[in-house]
Formats: sequence, C-alpha cells, structure tokens
Amino acid sequence: MVFRVIGWLLMIEGGFMVFPLIAAIVYDEQDINAFAISAAVTAAAGVLLTFGLRPRRSGMGKHEGFLLTALVWVVFSIFGMLPFMLCGMGVSVSDAFFESMSGFTTTGCSVLPSVERFPHGINLWRSLMQWLGGMGIILFTLAVIPMLNHSGGVQMFNAEVTGITHDKLRPRVSQTAKGLWGIYFLLTGLLIVMLCLGPMSVFDSICHAFSTISTGGFSTRDASLAYWDSNYITTVITVFMFLGGTSFALIYRALHGDFRPLWHNDVFRAYIAIIVVFYVSFTVSIIYHGQVTGWESFTIDPLFQIISTITSTGLSVCNFESWGPFVLALMFVLMFTGACAGSTSGGAKIDRMLFLIKNSRNELYRCIHPHTITTVRINGKVVPSDIVSKVIAFLCIYVMVIMFGGIMLTAMGLPLVDSFFSSFSCVSNTGFGAGITGYGGSFDNIPDAGKWILSLLMLIGRLELFTVLILFTPGFWRK
Repeated sequence: MVFRVIGWLLMIEGGFMVFPLIAAIVYDEQDINAFAISAAVTAAAGVLLTFGLRPRRSGMGKHEGFLLTALVWVVFSIFGMLPFMLCGMGVSVSDAFFESMSGFTTTGCSVLPSVERFPHGINLWRSLMQWLGGMGIILFTLAVIPMLNHSGGVQMFNAEVTGITHDKLRPRVSQTAKGLWGIYFLLTGLLIVMLCLGPMSVFDSICHAFSTISTGGFSTRDASLAYWDSNYITTVITVFMFLGGTSFALIYRALHGDFRPLWHNDVFRAYIAIIVVFYVSFTVSIIYHGQVTGWESFTIDPLFQIISTITSTGLSVCNFESWGPFVLALMFVLMFTGACAGSTSGGAKIDRMLFLIKNSRNELYRCIHPHTITTVRINGKVVPSDIVSKVIAFLCIYVMVIMFGGIMLTAMGLPLVDSFFSSFSCVSNTGFGAGITGYGGSFDNIPDAGKWILSLLMLIGRLELFTVLILFTPGFWRK
C-alpha cells in the first residue's frame, strides 16, 4: 500500500513537471527534452507502482504512515533531480539531489554557481518544488485523494505537519487538507498579482511568489532581491513571509471571520514580540557599526532580514554580515527559534520554545517550593506532561543532530564555523551560509559526501526529527 500511494504521488509530480516544460517551450530553451523525459519517466514509474502492485491489505497503520511520509520526500527528490541532470548544464548527481532536496524541504541552499545561467524551466521547477514542499506533499495528497482519509490519513497528517499538536479544521483530514491548501493557493495568487505590479516580470513574480509563501528562498537572480533594488518588492515580500510564518490554521479561521484565536494565541503574540524586540536590536547594531546608507537601511532592510530568518525563508537584500557579530548572533537565535507551528517555516518553532521557557520557570520555582504542583499552560490550556517531555526530548535531539552534522563536515576538512553554521542552516531549513557558503558563495564548495549529509539533515529538519529518526530504530521494524 505504501508503494501504491507513492505511485499516485509520482504521477502528480510528473504532472507538475509539465508546467516548467511549458515554460521551456515558451522561451524555446534547451531544457525542453529534459522536462519531457523527466515528466514521462516520473509518470511511468508512478503508473507502474500504482497499478503493477497489489497490496495485501487496503489500510495503513501508524508504522506505514511514518514510513510513507519519510520515503515519499526522498523519492520526490530523486525524481525531482532528473531535470537538473538532463538539462545539459553539467550538474552532477550529488549536486542535483542536493538542489532537489533543498527545494522540496524549502531549505533554499543552492549548489548552482549562477542561477541566471540556467533556463527558465529549471528556475520555475526550483520554485515549484519549494511551493509543493511548503505546505506538504502528503497534505496535498490527502487533499486530492480523499480515500486516504480512511487509510492512515491521520498518521500521515501528524507525521508531516509541523508542530507539537495538530488541530483539524474540519471533521475529516481530507477536508482540513483542502482548507489549508485553499488558503495556500489564495495567498500565492495574491502575491503573484502584487509582485507583477512592481518592477518584476510575470515569470519572476511567479517564481518568487512560490518561494516566498513556502518560505523557501530560491530566487531567479544571483543577487536575489537586491537585483531589483525596490523598496516595494522588499515590503511586499516581507508581509507575505510574515504570513508564511503564521499558522495557516489561524489564517483560515481569521478569513472565516473568527479573529478571536488570532488575538488570544500565545504563540502568535510571541511571534510579533520577537520581531519587534529583534528589530530594535538590529537597528541599534546597524547604527553603531555605521552601516546607515539610507532610510531603508535601518527600517525596511533589518525588518526584512529578521522575518526572512525567523521564517527560514533565507532571502536577502544586502550583506547582513557587515552589520556586526551581534546581529549574526541574534540571527542564530532566530534560526533556532523559527516561527509558528502549522506554518511553512523551519526551525524548532516558537511553540516549543514557550513550552521550554514555562517548564524551566516551573522547575526553578520547584527548587524553592519542592512540594508545589506546577503546570505548563499555553493559550489558557494545561499541557499534558507527556507532551512537555516530548518537547524537551525534541530540543535535545535537535541540538545533537546539528552537532553531528557539524562534526561530520569538519572531518571533511571544512572550517569549524562554516561546518556548524551549514549544519545548523540545513536542519533549521533556513538556507543561509557563512564563510565559504556565505554572501557571494554557495554550497557548491562543500564536498559531495558533505552534500549528502546535509541533504539528510534537511529532510530530518523538515519532518521534525521523529518521523525520520524513528526509521533508524530496531523497534520500528518489529511486528
């Protein structure tokens, strides 16, 4: 049953490859055959898996749900890398898989030395991968294949959607998936229109809308948004990155006239508070280091960079490394924290940080009053102790995974800071680089073995640790 569902998904992926194929035909570029072959191979593999296998049973349990969710992201990346390899631009297997995984996990790291050299079809496919991965491949499947609602749909929904607990907007999982994707479509279309009103072309507007609302960060220009040097573009994308970092369940309820959950949500209020506090800190540092070059350099630019970092989008409009080491340290905090659960952002999520802070405060209080019974409350509700324990375990493992990636990269001869920053950037799905991968550089400087490790870290970070790491435990494979 797992492979049959993967077959359905591959047919959908093959269908989405038609859009960059159309772009290649319109612009009459050399990647026409690359997308034609890739779409045919992907769809054929999907048909073979769907109709060539007969499952022993129709349903899927919790084990199959975890396996399918992790496996489908790998399979999508494997077939998604075909256009890069066939476009005639000399992209290796390691680079193609890294770029594909970075796209689907909305990390935004790139190994392509110059995206402007690549055809329009490839650039559209890079953005389209991020758009698909932003809301979730499995979530899209649940929306278009309602029969999975009775076949492990809840397990797959919980395994892919970010956050600690997952609220269903509608009674059925498939209805919830349709509601979330409806909001996703609406915001994407609105952003495309607004970007077209600025200096961007229609093609650039579509690509940047896909990578912005998914908080992915791929751009069609080597200089990213700095290419347009437009305060209008920067402001519009800042607003939609902010929306991409907000829980789509809250946006769904607000659009249906229910604003109470939005104003009374502890996580959303913390999200806004963090942005305000860090904006003041960034502005002070920019002024202190003499980096004021115009009114936008201490107004729009720092706000853009803060929201780009906390939402794990990874877009940039200037060289933020020149703002001083204090700003870089604050960006570490933003990368780790992330935005709201249930959004398209990466990082550990503000929800978990609130759990950690409130539980730590309780433990400090219990040091003085050991017999006191304390609870963790979020949005006025008491959080069960098992969820608090899971959050603490998540944050511990999160740090251990970052350390593992950093140590492995240093073993390959990369500088210490660059190694740990790259590992951190991939686990948090942010896509920023530092040193050899930083401003003006790319992840192409990392050895092939390092690219495969970082690809694994991107997958672990996107599926929030447990969905992937549980596959490496012996108990998972026992009946």
